[in-house]
Amino acid sequence: MTAFTGSKANPSEFDAYSKLAEDEPYFVLSAHDPLSSAIVELHAYIGAGQSGAAHNKLAEIMALTSARAPRPASSPKYRETFAISLAMEQWRNSQKG
Repeated sequence: MTAFTGSKANPSEFDAYSKLAEDEPYFVLSAHDPLSSAIVELHAYIGAGQSGAAHNKLAEIMALTSARAPRPASSPKYRETFAISLAMEQWRNSQKG
């Protein structure tokens, strides 16, 4: 099998995991998540300042997610995801100054 750039076996030159601070929160999206490629593409569009393409990709993501019943927001998986998001914001704020 081909070793893809950005994989565990072949980290990208932009690999974030190896550059994380010891206490820095992180979140991993893997290819088996059906939304992962669209979310990564959305992130790239936003980072590149391509708001129209980002808007279109977000609409595509929303259409994909509306096709399935959502998990309840109280699900442990999503509570943890929200906690990671908050931890990221708090960590970033603690690094200022």
